[in-house]
Amino acid sequence: MATIEECRAALEELAGRLASAPRQVREAASPERSVSCHVTDLDVTFTGRLAGGRLEVLDAVPGQPAEPARIRLSATGDDLLALVAGTLPFPRAWATGRLKLDAPLRDLLRLRSLL
Repeated sequence: MATIEECRAALEELAGRLASAPRQVREAASPERSVSCHVTDLDVTFTGRLAGGRLEVLDAVPGQPAEPARIRLSATGDDLLALVAGTLPFPRAWATGRLKLDAPLRDLLRLRSLL
């Protein structure tokens, strides 16, 4: 089972990839949005901001945060690590329910190039 530190490191790696991504990918992530990633087996939620084509991981809180983020992801720690490592393809994780993504349709369409 993945640890909180491993999950934070995976999210930081994802943030680093976004920062070095091609301009058109960063532009898809340019609107400022609150983001959260709930790690279900650890019952911890990482909160952050997506703005200017950058993802900033801000905090980790037990359970669900009091105020829901605009873009919310949910997965087990092991699945999060596998997604970031590239061993679990996003479409398969999403289609099988191993990854849940909750966001307004407009945001999903803008962010599809990131996924």
